[in-house]
Amino acid sequence: MHTITVAALGPGHRDLVTLGAYKQMQRAGCLVLRTSRHGVARLLEEEGIAFTTLDELHDKSPDFDAFAREAAGHVLSLAGKRAVTYAVADPARDETVRLIREQARDFLRVLPGVPLENAFISQADTAGPVLVSSAVSLEVYNAQQPLAVVELNSRALAGDVKLKLLPVYGEIARVLFFAPGEQAARRGAWMALPEIDRQRKYDHTAGFIVFPVPLLEKTAFDPEDLLAIMRRLRGKDGCPWDKKQTHGSLAKYLVEEANEAAAELVQGNWAHAAEELGDVFLQLAFHAVVGEEQGTLSWGEMLESICAKLIRRHPHIFGEMKLDTAEGVKKTWDEIKQAERGEASPGEAMQAVPASFPPMMRAEKVQAAAARVGFDWKEAAQVLEKVEEEAEELRQALGDPEKALEELGDLLFACVNTARLMGVSGGQALNLATEKFIRRFLWMENAIKSDKKALKMLTSLDLGVYWERSKMKVQ
Repeated sequence: MHTITVAALGPGHRDLVTLGAYKQMQRAGCLVLRTSRHGVARLLEEEGIAFTTLDELHDKSPDFDAFAREAAGHVLSLAGKRAVTYAVADPARDETVRLIREQARDFLRVLPGVPLENAFISQADTAGPVLVSSAVSLEVYNAQQPLAVVELNSRALAGDVKLKLLPVYGEIARVLFFAPGEQAARRGAWMALPEIDRQRKYDHTAGFIVFPVPLLEKTAFDPEDLLAIMRRLRGKDGCPWDKKQTHGSLAKYLVEEANEAAAELVQGNWAHAAEELGDVFLQLAFHAVVGEEQGTLSWGEMLESICAKLIRRHPHIFGEMKLDTAEGVKKTWDEIKQAERGEASPGEAMQAVPASFPPMMRAEKVQAAAARVGFDWKEAAQVLEKVEEEAEELRQALGDPEKALEELGDLLFACVNTARLMGVSGGQALNLATEKFIRRFLWMENAIKSDKKALKMLTSLDLGVYWERSKMKVQ
């Protein structure tokens, strides 16, 4: 394999090709241009510099991906016989160059040039950093910085780009659009983001810069916006209540919001679930901002911890281990977790379960620690016998409040064990039962009203009749 030298032609105008790239093309024994549709191609013709192009290959290809593969293969084939100079507008944004690099990295030499986005950015008022992407490979996850999109070569591609940007930047985001052209100094036209696929012409020289919308005007938000809002609420002129909060005072709200979100997820109320999960997200951002101020923790540390843990505990995804079942994955997760925390006896593992956990969750985790060393029933049906035994002991202790409290705890502990061996959450089962109780009680209330009776005036026997009817009517 001979050397492949990639020369950058620049945004289009001949004045924007670097002297180094021009000299390389002058002395090249084999010069290939990705396309003749570039201002520098005409300069080379005028100067009598011989070259070939991949235009015919482009016109024959069914789509861009096929062309990129064929183009890279063609250049590599030529390099098998002699040194090649391959000229493209911008090597950093060119898919054919990326594919060549994958296969012949050690033989590739890239000469820097004027990036495509410079023709746009030089005409825009941008004080800070600007993200850059080709239209074909666009991936966008937040709208915190301006984004320059180059090589917007068709109306269909502009439509695809718009659909990717609207959920992130929002419909009122302003765009500085550059119609096709190769002038050294380009002039853009301002428009709203939804207009980018409604322009007269497109080609590889077209593109735009989309700008973030001010926070209070946004219709689309991302995590950085939430942090910005919390920093403002905690700031000098912020909200008195938000400014008073500490990690300790906020802890209870995290538990409450997580429980509310879990309930909506179990019920399948997706709109409400999204709202409640947003409340959980708020608590995370709240702690991150408090942590920034007090030096206790940061958003970055929270993300670093969980991302590193997920990679570490999924060796079958991010490593060489092979696991095909959920059971195998769970076993490996527990083994890695145990190794991270060091050797501990089952009793020590139980002690490590925080007493601040919701009681049912704490019981589940303590039981699971015992189960890991074989101290467990084999199936839920066996535990039901223990439930019946504990229920009888509670019945006998009802005259002694202190003893009854202890026996009630034993009964609840046995019920949690039953749920665990069934493979379900005891908390989830209890929530379902509570929801069912509410539905039936509401039916009972409405039935009593329909019968023109007052709930408070009915005897317990009367209420029992209505309740039995509700059980037949409401699941």
